[in-house]
Amino acid sequence: MTALLAPYACDPARSRGRRHPEPDAPTRTAFQRDRDRIVHSTAFRRLVYKTQVFLNHEGDLFRTRLTHSIEVAQLGRSIARSLRLNEDLVEAVALAHDLGHTPFGHAGQDALHEALQALPPDGQAPEGWGFEHNLQSLRVVDELEERYPEFDGLNLCFETREGILKHCSRRHAEQLEAREPGGIARRFLQGGSPSLEAQLCNLADEIAYNAHDIDDGVRSGLITMEQLEAVELFDRYRRQALQQHPHLRGRRLLFESIRRMLSDQVYDVIDATRARIAEAGVQSPDEVRASAALVRFSDGMRDSSQQLKRFLFRNLYRHPQVVETTGRARQVVRDLFERYLAEPSQLPEAYREAPALPRAVADYIAGMTDRFAIREHERLFGAAVFP
Repeated sequence: MTALLAPYACDPARSRGRRHPEPDAPTRTAFQRDRDRIVHSTAFRRLVYKTQVFLNHEGDLFRTRLTHSIEVAQLGRSIARSLRLNEDLVEAVALAHDLGHTPFGHAGQDALHEALQALPPDGQAPEGWGFEHNLQSLRVVDELEERYPEFDGLNLCFETREGILKHCSRRHAEQLEAREPGGIARRFLQGGSPSLEAQLCNLADEIAYNAHDIDDGVRSGLITMEQLEAVELFDRYRRQALQQHPHLRGRRLLFESIRRMLSDQVYDVIDATRARIAEAGVQSPDEVRASAALVRFSDGMRDSSQQLKRFLFRNLYRHPQVVETTGRARQVVRDLFERYLAEPSQLPEAYREAPALPRAVADYIAGMTDRFAIREHERLFGAAVFP
């Protein structure tokens, strides 16, 4: 495998290592071991009942955080193979990138962030109040998973953790840097980029959710094929599909259009990224980290993708039915946070005994699935928020 990697790819034999040293596994590389630890984690299993756009109880065929993560991993591996990047690292980052998401998707995250930010300053919270799912994903793999006798978390490699931390404010980067000098937060303070594998996961995430949100949006009835004809990126492939298969209608036409769009975006990323890598002349992961981002769409595809994102934002994410549902989801999270903070006895013992109660409450809520959060709300408040 190592012989097939490009010089700018991350080589597991040259990993920056783990925070807690461990002997190598006899049959797996360090990145394969990370992937396996992620797949066997409790947080990964919970993703199957966490919202992508539509709540878990709204339909069995809508994407969840788990199916989304698998789709990101599939797209990422396909692109990585053509670019001779490390597929195992791409897969590990893709499968872990949403581990810190709350129930109810971004609605739950926003409600939890607002609840934490509303708290007065507290010396027990040196990192400051607030919630962001990228930081929480890192917190899950570094601290919250309880599987090993020698350390908290999953003790993943630097390169995997680097990919998980997609965004980070300067304030949080400074706090992470103080705890881990020269670690994964350094790039947010000094500039630069993560590995190509991490960059690839970021773009594969965007490609995946744009495509599957079209599918789920049409399946839900909230957007129509007729509306999508106004989106140049989608309509290009719809017309191609009909030109080759004039009889196509309904879901077959939708699936064929999305399939062609996905394929073209993958090839576009491969070609555009190859050109950027050649232009930059990078020959090692460290040179990649010192350069500007190299994994990208072509300019034309980037513009088309942005148009599609704007369409989905207006017509799906801000659809009145979705807004009404997310409003109820925010209420559930706000109510749970306030009740647990006021009555810590309602929390499991391990959370009640944590040194900073608001952060422990946030950890507990963030780990919930949609359906568990709904059941907990009904138990504590005696009424169903969702009919």
